[in-house]
Amino acid sequence: MPRARDVRPRHQQIAAELRDRIMRGDLGPGDRLPSTADLVAQYSAANATIQRALSTLKAEGFLDSRVGKGVYVRDHQPLVVDAAAYLAPAPGRFRYRLITVEEAVPPADVLEALELAPGAVTVVRRRILFHDDQPVELSASYYPAEIAAGTGLAGRDKIDGGAPRVLAGLGFPQRNFVDRISARPPTVGEAEALELPEGTPVIRQLRTVYSDRQRPVEASVLVKGAHRHELRYRQEIPAK
Repeated sequence: MPRARDVRPRHQQIAAELRDRIMRGDLGPGDRLPSTADLVAQYSAANATIQRALSTLKAEGFLDSRVGKGVYVRDHQPLVVDAAAYLAPAPGRFRYRLITVEEAVPPADVLEALELAPGAVTVVRRRILFHDDQPVELSASYYPAEIAAGTGLAGRDKIDGGAPRVLAGLGFPQRNFVDRISARPPTVGEAEALELPEGTPVIRQLRTVYSDRQRPVEASVLVKGAHRHELRYRQEIPAK
């Protein structure tokens, strides 16, 4: 089978190579990149192409220019999300803004996750998460209407203690969850809301939360800029 060719514009290919070196740690914070002339020779590319590649990485927060000194790797630490913890963001540098709370028929994969019939109505809470006042995540949490209608989950205010507290009070304590994670280009709305640099993909995380007897009680769609996030999972291996 013939090998597929990378048909991306040349500046995106070069940016991808440099981004990979930074994320691997081959180029660390404070390291100076080779000069533009050296990069032109290394990648057999035009000066304008190299400049576009560097501009892409600057927009993503990987690089920083120092007048008269060159281009350096920034101390770009990804937002490491301890995904298995399923905890609300720590106060201080993080804050949520509630966008809408409404009743709606969810996407097909959410209906399937919640084991609801086609056309079933859910209560959905849409939010945006900020880190240091930068938008970093869009979230939509869906709850079966038979559980959430008329409760704090359907209220138009933030929930003290979060949804887990309300669900537990309704007799549906959260016991475990399953994540489905994928990556794709952003929609126009996602790119604008998250202020994504050109060409940046998003991570889409569909989390289904289960209560007793494996009843699904919540399905959340979390969309994050891939350039900002690193998801971390831990699995304890029982001793034999």
